[in-house]
Amino acid sequence: MPIYKSICPYDCPTTCGLLVESDGTRITKVKGDPDDPICGGLICRKMQRYEKSIHSPDRILTPLKRTGQKGEGRFEPISWDEAVETITGKWKQSLDEYGPDSILPFYYSGVMSLIQRNCGDALFNKMGACQLIKTLCCSAKGVGYQAVMGNTGGLDPRELADSDMYIVWGSNMKATRLQSMPDLVKGRKQGKHVVLIESFAGEMAQYADQVVLVKPGTDGALALGMMHVLVKESLDDADFLQNESVGYAEFKNTLDEYTPQWAESVCGVPAQVIVELAREYAAASAPAIILGSGNSRYGNGGMTVRLITIFSAFTGAWKQPGGGLCGCNPGMREYIDASRITRPDLRSREGRKVNINQLAMALKGEEGQTPIRCLHIYGSNPVGSVSNQLGIEQGLADPDLFTVVHERFMTDTARYADIILPATFSVEQSDCYSAYGYCSFGAAYKIIPAAGESKSNWDIFCLLAKGMGYTDSHFQRSEDDLLAELLDNPMAGLQDITPKQREVLKTGGMISLHFADHTSWQTPSGKIEIINSTLKDQVPHYQECHGGPYPLHLIAVPSSETLNSIFLERDELVQSRGSMFLEIHPDDAADRSITDGDSIVAYNDLGEVAFTARVTPLVAKGAVAAAGIFMRRQSGNGNLVNTLHHERLSDIGEATTLNDNTVEVRI
Repeated sequence: MPIYKSICPYDCPTTCGLLVESDGTRITKVKGDPDDPICGGLICRKMQRYEKSIHSPDRILTPLKRTGQKGEGRFEPISWDEAVETITGKWKQSLDEYGPDSILPFYYSGVMSLIQRNCGDALFNKMGACQLIKTLCCSAKGVGYQAVMGNTGGLDPRELADSDMYIVWGSNMKATRLQSMPDLVKGRKQGKHVVLIESFAGEMAQYADQVVLVKPGTDGALALGMMHVLVKESLDDADFLQNESVGYAEFKNTLDEYTPQWAESVCGVPAQVIVELAREYAAASAPAIILGSGNSRYGNGGMTVRLITIFSAFTGAWKQPGGGLCGCNPGMREYIDASRITRPDLRSREGRKVNINQLAMALKGEEGQTPIRCLHIYGSNPVGSVSNQLGIEQGLADPDLFTVVHERFMTDTARYADIILPATFSVEQSDCYSAYGYCSFGAAYKIIPAAGESKSNWDIFCLLAKGMGYTDSHFQRSEDDLLAELLDNPMAGLQDITPKQREVLKTGGMISLHFADHTSWQTPSGKIEIINSTLKDQVPHYQECHGGPYPLHLIAVPSSETLNSIFLERDELVQSRGSMFLEIHPDDAADRSITDGDSIVAYNDLGEVAFTARVTPLVAKGAVAAAGIFMRRQSGNGNLVNTLHHERLSDIGEATTLNDNTVEVRI
């Protein structure tokens, strides 16, 4: 049976190459591509049976129109003509009555390819609709890193083989960086020390030599405490920092107050552990910090990442192969001209800006603002994945709101739609992919016909553009035409690839691109910017997170069995993950007379969520952890963990602060 090359489309740093077996109409088998320069054939359990999702009997295969109450999930099939006429009719009415600020497109990481993820922007730019600020995941991490390193590339994970010590800081690599796990396991067997710094050690504890549990939102205090030790014991690389950074002397003088004893009082890590960890980091020649995103999802998230990034350079580790920071963009060079997809030139007005983390607030409306009357959702399930679930549901239930959802399955968000449009899987469309965790790029082409009446995002938006009467040539071509244009007009990151690599992109597959020079500081000053004069807080310092009045700090962590709210259609993965557990420390459980397996309720001012208690010493005392995203039907009271998440934003980057909420727990 023929085998085709494809690429995993989901929200993961790796963007794995796939080998897909097909009879021309169905996918019969999926495995990792051993020739892929990133995964080398190693793919996660979720994608090993990708065909079960593609050919699921629960898949939506025709446009649907709501017949019941919003949220009830009752629909009837309609034709594409009726769907397009209904949607564009509502849009035209809303434009006439309320103006373009009444129309909000909403999408995120349901698909991470470049065309299908971003192609709706062109239509909504043409319309002059609201602009979505897409900072749901880790923008505070990116902005915090760039505040210090600018566009300097971090470590590509393939460089971790050269590291001689690993600090896994706030990263469940088993769930989010599976392809780097072999380096970690092999390095540990070779005697390289692996330290895990986490608020919930969970799946990663077994892979570490040392687990350091830190109170949520206080990672910056730990970094400051260790830098205090480095300076006090002359373990910092003073010559490197004086020559290669801006603000070292001034920042160094602020470290006196951040003693290990002070850090212990803030983050809960014993002072002696802080001292020993700082010494061990300094003794390593090429230590690597593998930085996750969880510790940036706080009100102090940007500052926290600034401090960890500065710490990563404090011993001169960046000078050595394998030394420095892994977890931020390793390339920092553009591969394709995204404006050819999003077409900002079609926009004639700026439009209202809506932060993706504040959907409930936008739908509720504020005095003086144009009300949102049309919401168009694709590549996203905000009821399950965006802060303030109950507020979002209240907004979606508004009879004056017209909601369209592109979907493959009946998600909790789709149940509120007025119209559902059946969406394709990656093997049913063509696209290109840029791995955000590696220096790699790839293209994948349609392998099988779209199931039923499903259509790609590109084809849907072209149909809707036609229904709106837009005659721009951009909307009158195929996704393959657009992909060819992108590859024929490469940006700097692809301009020096070999003819063989260019052929790979023309036929399908991933290519490896050059790693960054980690000592070529791509900052305005040409140096590491410990002090950044462009920021309100120019000198890095300890900054508290939002917190709250309740005694337990709630964090949301990833799960290996699912990815965001994707793969919930797969019974074997759902059953393997089990119930909605809330991890709680034994001392906190004892204080509340909670035992392992109890039915419990976590609550705050936003609402209540039912969980099953899992008592474990792998979560920091004073913290509780909820792993993964579920569906409402899997919850004891219909509420999901994001019920308990406020819509507050981070200090810089306007990012989610989903880990920055407090709760109480009762039986």
